[in-house]
Amino acid sequence: QVQLQESGPGLVKPSQTLSLTCTVSGASILTYPYYWNWIRQSPGKGLAWIGYITFSGTNAITPSLKSRTAISRDTSENQFTLQLSSVTPEDTAVYYCARNDYARIGNMTSHPQKLAGDWGQGTQVTGSS
Repeated sequence: QVQLQESGPGLVKPSQTLSLTCTVSGASILTYPYYWNWIRQSPGKGLAWIGYITFSGTNAITPSLKSRTAISRDTSENQFTLQLSSVTPEDTAVYYCARNDYARIGNMTSHPQKLAGDWGQGTQVTGSS
């Protein structure tokens, strides 16, 4: 079965760029009809969708983060990445990668739930000096 694993730094200084990688096993990130998502959960808050890259390589980013977020992929490594620039303490969160299919992508982008789709375990990122 598909497994997703987040990796990257646990601490990012304010104004710098966060780079996270999701490594996928058990399925190809090129396989129709799947979307590959980044989600985060800030302390005391709910899950918030960040963006996705699809099986075909197209992107969507939540409007509040669009100006400083990039999602890309490395198909040779079966990985996709998150780049979040100009980090502030408000970006402190647990960051997750997750897979879902196109039929339910609206649920993921509006109200992500761990019971829907396949999720990594998450990785803690702190935006602080």
